[in-house]
Amino acid sequence: MKKETSRRSFLKKATISTAMLTATPYIFSNSYDEKIVLSRTYQGSKSYTANDRINLALIGTGIQGIYDTQSALRIAGVQLVAACDLYTGRLERAKELWGGSIFVTRDYRKILERKDIDAVIVATPDHWHQKITVEALKAGKHVYCEKPMVQKFEEGQAIIKAQQNYGKICQVGSQGMSSLGNEKAKQLYEEGAIGDIVMLDMYNDRYSAEGAWQYPIPPDANLNTVDFDTFLGKAPKVPYEPKRFFRWRNYQDYGTGVAGDLFVHAFSTLNHVISSNGPNRAMATGGLRYWNDGRDVPDVSITLYDYPKTETHAAFNAVFRINFIAGNGGGGGFKLIGTEGEMEVGQNEVKLTRSKLGMLPSSYSMVAYTEATQEKIRKDYHKAALEPRASSLNTGTTVWKASNDYRGGHYDHFHNFFNAIRTKGEVVQDPTFGLRAAGAALLANESYFKNRPVDWDSTAMKLI
Repeated sequence: MKKETSRRSFLKKATISTAMLTATPYIFSNSYDEKIVLSRTYQGSKSYTANDRINLALIGTGIQGIYDTQSALRIAGVQLVAACDLYTGRLERAKELWGGSIFVTRDYRKILERKDIDAVIVATPDHWHQKITVEALKAGKHVYCEKPMVQKFEEGQAIIKAQQNYGKICQVGSQGMSSLGNEKAKQLYEEGAIGDIVMLDMYNDRYSAEGAWQYPIPPDANLNTVDFDTFLGKAPKVPYEPKRFFRWRNYQDYGTGVAGDLFVHAFSTLNHVISSNGPNRAMATGGLRYWNDGRDVPDVSITLYDYPKTETHAAFNAVFRINFIAGNGGGGGFKLIGTEGEMEVGQNEVKLTRSKLGMLPSSYSMVAYTEATQEKIRKDYHKAALEPRASSLNTGTTVWKASNDYRGGHYDHFHNFFNAIRTKGEVVQDPTFGLRAAGAALLANESYFKNRPVDWDSTAMKLI
């Protein structure tokens, strides 16, 4: 690899601040346990005239669409002018949240026809992402498309081409991508903080009906208030079933299961931090262990991924696991484990742990030898100098944590999106990046339902 991964290199670089990140300088001792504050400097608030404001529309006014819009409207110079959903109750909710003057419709095409709309959030069920995103780009709108960018592997190239052909900004919405945690983790990794990566451990445990996507169904849901036929789109035609509409994540026809919904966040962070195109092989297992509510996707999933060696990382393995019936009460983690340390990464925090690698034999392995032989072995190991003094230094734990006034990763991701629109700049998660993250996640489904390992060309972004 081209990057320097020695402890000495990391220690030299560790006190160097990077743009937009500040940290109190620190000195490493034989063993350390310290906390460092991370902060981000935002440009001062600016007043925008009506002509300068970015007019935003929301397509898909469900849970994530609402949270997206709330984050987007915290950015100066952005206003919501329209909302679309196939359930009338959500359109009423949009007016409650953002005012009775906003335009609401059940037909997204009416949103795209409006000349006063600059950008749209596409927060529909997964099986609508590609079609609406491509049509929105063609209509001259900038697009923030929720993750996963696509439901099927083969859909991604159309979005990439549409963004290139029509020249509009397209940001994929893994909301933690632009966070301080990701940024600091990337800096530390590139400085050699964990040495060569050997494993990624990601897990997400849940213990609630809501966490398992058993969302409440409104009592007024019927064929008059829900446009079920339009919702089905390209999916197989079935009779009206409110669970399919309000709990669509539970069905292969409309969603992507735990992999597309949750793995994709982790792949976005992982590929960003280590500058990778993604894995080249996946093998999945799991099953429907508890939530037998009609869903046809697993509620427990474990997938093993192989990452090949590249210029930016060693060959390593990744473990992605989801449990929707975790009796421990739930929790999650994302750990990059290397030859010299471990990083636990979150949107607001990075925890780096570095330990001493034991190279000398202990009493456990020496017990079978005579005292004289043991002494000779110790002398031979000492001569080999397998544990120089430097290996005992600079071990311990450092935590970088965002300051209390940090606005959060979701804010930062939209800030990146709108700043790219205003400056004609670049986003942190463009369609190519989005397809690589979604593609890696979808490998889990491909392997699980075909009951075999699958191979992936992460450069060409296609199955092998």
